[in-house]
Amino acid sequence: MPTFKTLLKNPAWLLAFGFGSGLAKQAPGTWGTLAAIPLYGLLVMLSPSVWVYGVITVLLFVVGVWVCDYTEKSLGLHDPGNIVWDEMVGYLVTMIYLPVDWVWMLAGFVLFRFFDILKPWPIRWFDQHCTGGFGVMVDDVVAGMIACGCLHVVYYFQ
Repeated sequence: MPTFKTLLKNPAWLLAFGFGSGLAKQAPGTWGTLAAIPLYGLLVMLSPSVWVYGVITVLLFVVGVWVCDYTEKSLGLHDPGNIVWDEMVGYLVTMIYLPVDWVWMLAGFVLFRFFDILKPWPIRWFDQHCTGGFGVMVDDVVAGMIACGCLHVVYYFQ
């Protein structure tokens, strides 16, 4: 596995490993999701509307497909847990059009991790049937969509 010094020499790996959060020995996906929280805060501050936030999130997904595919191939591994860019984008998807405060950010974190770890249908289907960088990314985006939908139901009925 690469070191942080190695990541600094390879921008694609730096992104794929979530700016180093994916190097965590235990639960790299959880650390990658935690690393997404400041990214979410920055994105919310820079996005004048939910549409801009959505477009940037889609662009980060597209970049992620390439970055994850490149990193997978260069490491010679299939969807290693240390690639966490997918968790970061999945968390951004989870938080679309929700209030920006710590309660919703924490709820989004917990619910996204729940769906990402357990992988109920249809998340598991995407995980098992999609390959390459797209396969790395898509199951986390679907987990984020489901978590987002659940949070919007809670928000609507509160």
